[in-house]
Amino acid sequence: MTSSPLAAGPAAFLTGLYISFWLPGLVLTAALVIKLPSILRLWRDPLLRAVGGLLLFACAVFAFAAPPTIAWTNRVTGVPNIAAPLVYSLITALSASWLLLVVHWRNGHTDRREQTRRATRWVVSVYAAVVVALWVLFALADVPVEQVRNLDTYYASTPFMREEILLYLLAHTAACAITTRLVWNWIRTDGLDAWLRWGLRFLGIGFATNLLFSAAKFTAVAARWTGHDLDWLNTNIAPSAACIAATFVATGFIVPHAGQYFHDRWLLRRRHRSLKPLARLLRTVAGGREPLALRATAEMRLIRRETYIRDALLPLSRFLDEDLRGRAHDAALALGHEPGRAQALAAAVTVLEAVESGRHGPDDDGTGETDASYLLQEIQALSEALRHPEEITAVRARAAVPAESMSTHE
Repeated sequence: MTSSPLAAGPAAFLTGLYISFWLPGLVLTAALVIKLPSILRLWRDPLLRAVGGLLLFACAVFAFAAPPTIAWTNRVTGVPNIAAPLVYSLITALSASWLLLVVHWRNGHTDRREQTRRATRWVVSVYAAVVVALWVLFALADVPVEQVRNLDTYYASTPFMREEILLYLLAHTAACAITTRLVWNWIRTDGLDAWLRWGLRFLGIGFATNLLFSAAKFTAVAARWTGHDLDWLNTNIAPSAACIAATFVATGFIVPHAGQYFHDRWLLRRRHRSLKPLARLLRTVAGGREPLALRATAEMRLIRRETYIRDALLPLSRFLDEDLRGRAHDAALALGHEPGRAQALAAAVTVLEAVESGRHGPDDDGTGETDASYLLQEIQALSEALRHPEEITAVRARAAVPAESMSTHE
């Protein structure tokens, strides 16, 4: 019987752990697609450019770091392991984009513009120099045996390649540590939008998980220097940590936009549903149901329902009994309702009375003295009051009692 990797021990289990590079690639691409319209529309905004660069380089890293792509790059160019400096350069550029993001996020105010420029020039200069050094070191190194998955540990002691591996890992670790610290500090900032705060949490987890990538790589390389074999850290744990980290980072960019979008859609649909009782009540006044458009957007359906209700309320307002509204308002207050709620209940009582009386046709004469501004502006409060017929019944019953009898009773 063959034992499972978990039964063979943690090391054997972790050695078999591997997460596909294409999963974070898809999530990162989705984040880039979501952000792209804003980036193109507000291209002059350096913060949005930094976000676009980060997502673009992240997508490129996972596209070119996938083992099939590495093998393809080596085969097409005819240079063994030339994919290594390419992937290392992309990782270094991604690390620089993290720093540029936090620079523009922290110093994006007008009074810090010069400080932002200096920090940007410093980051670009240092990390551009690292990229140049990576290619120079690769040219000097002797790496004839192709390694698709295990290059960092296979050449851990090879002159010049050893320095190249350490250089890109140091650049990556420094950028990741700085970014992680700043993001987690921002999470505790007061006044942040809830969706933005959740997005920052995902970003913080993603950047922190990237430190696991560096730690696994460093440990595996150091093990080779001391004569030990911990290559599974390099071939399985480090890539898996990178995939998990990238997924969290991409989610961090998606959450604020997607969350706000779905929240807005939910508010629109909630407002549309909340107006249903009033729309149903006014069918006899309007002479039919509101127009139905199945393919209309949520915004358009809400606008049509609001227009339908106001078009029905405006002529109906001529037949509202203002004396009844006043008594109903006093009755609602006497029953313990808040002033705003009492006003909505009083309006509901008067509208119900006018609709039930049937005197709202074009041939009927109204008083013409009713102020319809409240009805037209507070249709949602009015419709919400109609959802509680027991409260309206209590207010109507109390409002129907003459004022003298009510005072005597009290």
